[in-house]
Amino acid sequence: MSFAAIGAGLAVIGAGIGIGQVGGRAMEGIARQPEASGKIQTAMIIAAALVEGVALFGVVVALIK
Repeated sequence: MSFAAIGAGLAVIGAGIGIGQVGGRAMEGIARQPEASGKIQTAMIIAAALVEGVALFGVVVALIK
């Protein structure tokens, strides 16, 4: 197994954990303050997109080198 595959796998695992945390915390926030669900959902989607972008960057860097 190459180090590139290990690096790409770690990037994907990290992204999965990060998006899981973002989604879970957003659900907790919506449960506590249902009236703020629109703002929380918007922030959650932006944060999830940023996590995915970083993960994609990590995969590309791992596979290029």
